[in-house]
Amino acid sequence: MGTKDRYERLREQATTSERDSSPHTLLAVVSLAISLLLLAPLVWIFLRAGEIEFARAVELLTSDTTVSVTLNTLALVTGVTFASILIGVPLAILTAQTDLPFKRFWTITSALPLVVPSYIGAFAFVSAFGPRGVLADLLSPLGIEQIPTIYGLHGAILVLTLFTYPYVFLTTRASLLSFDGTVVEAARTLNHTRWEAFRRVTLPQIAPGIAAGALLVALYALSDFGTPAIMQYDVFTRMIYNEFGARRLDYASVLSMLLLVMALGILAVESRLSAGRDGAYVSSGSRRPGLIRLGYWKGPALLFCGAIASLCLVLPIGILLQWLLRSGTGYSGGGFAFEASYAWNSVGLAAAAAAICVVAALPIAYLAARGTSGISSLPERATYVGYAVPGVVLGLALVYLGLRYVPFLYQSVILLVFAYVIRFLPQAVGTTESSILQVDPQYIEAARSLGYHPLSAFRKVVLPLVAPGIAAGAALVFLTTMKELPATLMLRPTGFETFVTYIWLVQGAGYYGQAAVPALVLVGLSGLSMLVILRREDTS
Repeated sequence: MGTKDRYERLREQATTSERDSSPHTLLAVVSLAISLLLLAPLVWIFLRAGEIEFARAVELLTSDTTVSVTLNTLALVTGVTFASILIGVPLAILTAQTDLPFKRFWTITSALPLVVPSYIGAFAFVSAFGPRGVLADLLSPLGIEQIPTIYGLHGAILVLTLFTYPYVFLTTRASLLSFDGTVVEAARTLNHTRWEAFRRVTLPQIAPGIAAGALLVALYALSDFGTPAIMQYDVFTRMIYNEFGARRLDYASVLSMLLLVMALGILAVESRLSAGRDGAYVSSGSRRPGLIRLGYWKGPALLFCGAIASLCLVLPIGILLQWLLRSGTGYSGGGFAFEASYAWNSVGLAAAAAAICVVAALPIAYLAARGTSGISSLPERATYVGYAVPGVVLGLALVYLGLRYVPFLYQSVILLVFAYVIRFLPQAVGTTESSILQVDPQYIEAARSLGYHPLSAFRKVVLPLVAPGIAAGAALVFLTTMKELPATLMLRPTGFETFVTYIWLVQGAGYYGQAAVPALVLVGLSGLSMLVILRREDTS
């Protein structure tokens, strides 16, 4: 009888295990299907490049233009990355480890430049420092008729640095806040100076955080289209867009392939860094180091923080307000009246992208958080490929896909929303996965023990607990979609205008005043996304 009981018990355990593994198998299939669907359009870049004759491909790859664009792109990415480190790391140290006055205020102002789209920042800097800008008007009565040009490499580096350095600031500051202060104090007891303790102890511990932020900056600089175009600096994104407009798709596909390879290379470095990051950080429960007394450096530190905030926030917002209030030729009129439908188009597209991303992110995030097999993280990693792909490359791929395979979707809202989902799904996956990891698995086991099906247990137990993370992901996707420029320009239906396409249109025509209201609305809405970040960070 005892043997029979043991047999029944083993059979029941096997049945339960089989029943539990079935949902995970289905989850894996669904997640892989979603990731493959999202990656499929990107395959065209290599297929289209493969259709070019070998001799023609070699000619395009080795042409003076390609070499020049490659060097320009590398110079821009390198310059922006190093400049962002030079700004972001000191700001992180000042706001996290010193007695800087009003630290909470400076923490917020140091992070807020992320809310200003870089192309709007570029518009503002050209308006302020361009040949006919505000500075030129102020200096003209003094007899200064010419000022150094803002256009070119230095202008592009300046603008992109000012609006992307917060990536380095936020990741470095997070590392500093989780740093074990007793290690620094131990180094100080060995007669190390404050600088030696920082160089030998603190810097190696926060280096992964600095590198993570720097890689995000590099990826952004590599994929940005608006700023190099406004600054008239030829990089891959600007050249691809120009070749697309001229219908030279062979050269556009070659440039896209090169740009995609560079982006995937940065993503691979970030992936390896993330894999080894856990061992580099110290528990956030550790005691923080004592505050560094700035002494007579307090004045220069405040001046540094104020100068960065003025360039990143005061100047662009001031220029936008000037556009709004100033009248006259070049600032209003021209038949470019803003219509309410443009706002509704932007909101509708962003809402659709956010809703689809939330639904698609759930199975991928749950599999990554709760899966036990080796392939559990593959769908999640695959989604980040789309995030790394520059919008201009994705737009080109989907244009070709629409023209050749699904012409009924070409220049349709469906194809445009699909592009947004490919680009921004990782934002929803990341916040959802973080929320799922915080849910105790015993809650699900308790629900299963009460006879609930896995789907019912998820709906009744997990979903209410992860709802805040889902909402945060939806908000990030919504607000990021509102700002996306190149994919929107390349894929929107004819005559279909949004905030960003209208801003781009009137800026190109020189009617800056017409861009003021939608630009200010975009900046204001983007500020909401920063609340998601700052609410999760300790700004004490």
